[in-house]
Amino acid sequence: MVSSLPTKSSSPTRSKLEGLKQRSHYLRSPLQEELRLETHHFSGDAVQILKFHGSYQQDNRDNRVKGQEKDYSMMLRTRCPGGFIPPELYLTLDHLADTYGNGTLRATTRQAFQLHGILKSNLKATLAAIIRNMGSTLGACGDLNRNVMTPPAPLRHRPAYEIAKDYANRIADLLTPQTGAYYEIWLDGEKAISAEEHPEIKAARLKNTHGTNIEQSEEPIYGEHYMPRKFKIAVTVPGDNSIDLYTQDLGLIVITTPDDKLKGFNITVGGGMGRTHNKEDTFARVADHLGYVDRDDIYDVVKAIVATQRDYGDRTQRRYARMKYLVHDWGIAKFKQKVEEYFGKPIQPFKPLPQFEYLDYLGWHEQGDGKLFLGISVENGRVKDEGNFQLKSALKTIVEQYRLPLYLTGSQDIILSDIQPQDRLSLQALLNRHGVKSIDDVDPLNRFAMACPALPTCGLAITESERVLPSVLDRIKALLQKVGLENEHFVTRMTGCPNGCARPYMAELGFVGQTPGCYQLWLGGSPNQTRLAFPFMEKAEAAQLETVLEPLFVYFKQARIKGKRPESFGDFCYRIGKDGLLEFSAHYDPSMLNALNQLSRTKRSDKGRVRYRVNLREDVFRQLKESAHTQGRTLADIASDAIDAYLKAKADGEFEG
Repeated sequence: MVSSLPTKSSSPTRSKLEGLKQRSHYLRSPLQEELRLETHHFSGDAVQILKFHGSYQQDNRDNRVKGQEKDYSMMLRTRCPGGFIPPELYLTLDHLADTYGNGTLRATTRQAFQLHGILKSNLKATLAAIIRNMGSTLGACGDLNRNVMTPPAPLRHRPAYEIAKDYANRIADLLTPQTGAYYEIWLDGEKAISAEEHPEIKAARLKNTHGTNIEQSEEPIYGEHYMPRKFKIAVTVPGDNSIDLYTQDLGLIVITTPDDKLKGFNITVGGGMGRTHNKEDTFARVADHLGYVDRDDIYDVVKAIVATQRDYGDRTQRRYARMKYLVHDWGIAKFKQKVEEYFGKPIQPFKPLPQFEYLDYLGWHEQGDGKLFLGISVENGRVKDEGNFQLKSALKTIVEQYRLPLYLTGSQDIILSDIQPQDRLSLQALLNRHGVKSIDDVDPLNRFAMACPALPTCGLAITESERVLPSVLDRIKALLQKVGLENEHFVTRMTGCPNGCARPYMAELGFVGQTPGCYQLWLGGSPNQTRLAFPFMEKAEAAQLETVLEPLFVYFKQARIKGKRPESFGDFCYRIGKDGLLEFSAHYDPSMLNALNQLSRTKRSDKGRVRYRVNLREDVFRQLKESAHTQGRTLADIASDAIDAYLKAKADGEFEG
């Protein structure tokens, strides 16, 4: 494990970026100066500070030409706790995507929107438009608290969901950077009109409990160095894991009284997905249960956890700077003890919870207040117009006509909320005309799949992700059909590098970019996203995908636990384990599949008959299909007659052997 985590009293050599943050004058320099220069890109130092303002500098790697300047542009990410996007903001983002971006929007796995393709010369105008239309990008990237997640469903009749949304916003506001740099740079010092901050938040931010605050600082919680690395928070309700709770640095679970009033919060700490290839001391990790606090203590305990990571997280090597390494190295008991020192009192025991479920809220639902909401499946989060698929135009028209707010989900999908019941048919018809599939028409394998953007824009990408996942899913579907599992589906996630933005390490089947055209294969995550997967294969070539997966699917079909709720693929892989799966794969003979198919029987409702499945050679099947077409008969009838004739002839002694 990490050999030397810094302590508050020690003075280790800090990383270069720590010095840059300190010299930035609270996120101003050198970004402020370089923005005025007529260049196509920012320097390395300015790029690092730009992240805190919600933007990454990228280049289109498809357009790289040796000896020529890179094709630079900016990616912008919104700060929108719980994924809430008011109609005014959505229409602004849609317009900016067409005016300054690449014509698309992308819903992220943290319930935010990203704009891609913004030129440096258009960056200030783009950011100013977002800020003036009820949006923000401050803190969407960088070494501080990122976008706070919460279940996106607008279930107005379930108080716990409304409480979770409320506190997601409160915690986001509590940990928002206080530097004036954001408005100075992007609005020339003009503070945008915004909702009044909750009085509890301002008081909690200024309250210095046992050293949680940095005195005499423009940033009372963060100080001039901010956090060692990014910090991720989610607020959810018991049983709802639509936000991948156990992947978060800090998770809050709403606990209510029998009459649905807020009682307090269960707390989890130390989750995180990022890792580095060939560095075994970096790893993905699921969060631990820290304990429970009453509602009046929630701000103090959040600050205490942030202060613990701020003061003791590794600032020497960024590879080990996430809070998961601090929790892992110390152990949860020591970590809890240190948090309690900042908190000022003991943290209570974690309260029992029901089992979590993975929910995506797609399709039509009642809100509980007389209105409806509609969850729309968005392939890999990309909102675009392409061929007959015109999602971007459809959403723009809907938001313009019906003035509906949106919620982005943690699975890159979109929820339209506050729909009047009388508008349901016309709204669905509009989506149909634009080629947007209803949930009944979305293949389940696609529904539960996610990918990061990867190439061509992400500078960290090793190989493809978003652009190839649809074709990979098609191949997996064909393979499932081949082995007789055509109705099976599971959670599939793909990333172009090991940083894990699409959270592949929690998937039942995870692909992690290893080298161009090759992926690490991860197996065994749970369908409800509460268990970490394990690395099954270091280097699986995309071209050999079927060779790798066919033995696993055959074994799954052969040995899964059956019953009222058959064992899922992820649970099967976890139960068998890596060694068992490797052993079966090593001894797998493709003829096993023929034998398995010949033995399998499928009951169908066609006149109550039992139909038997027989595997045919490809050349025989082609001839059978041609005969069926010529004679106007079914494949089954011709095959049955032929086999019946053969068996009768054999019984009469016309054939031997």
